[in-house]
Amino acid sequence: MNNEYKQAVEQAKVNFADLKERIKDAVGENAIDFMNKLLTPEEIAASDLRVAMMIELTKARAKKGISQKKLEVLSGVKQPVIARMEKGYTSPQLDTVLKVLVPLGKTLAIVPLKKIPQNTTK
Repeated sequence: MNNEYKQAVEQAKVNFADLKERIKDAVGENAIDFMNKLLTPEEIAASDLRVAMMIELTKARAKKGISQKKLEVLSGVKQPVIARMEKGYTSPQLDTVLKVLVPLGKTLAIVPLKKIPQNTTK
């Protein structure tokens, strides 16, 4: 290898290490750190609630042994919509969620939550 090539390789290594550090500083160590910096506590709580609801919906369907296609027939909600709900690709309307829950023998309940701290830094 010639000297110019060796220097270019060494400089690329230095640049890459610098880039990794700047990215880490910009977005944190992981996606959770990034979300916590970007989203308010209320937005995080709402997201967590949606995820929990869709997990429960998916588990209830599996426990009953009902396919998404069968749930479409029972609920009137199209199978692709059910798939998107279960994967978290959509934020379904309340009436859609209720239509899907009824054939699964489930419903929603309104229960008290522990108080979400107010974000005063934004």
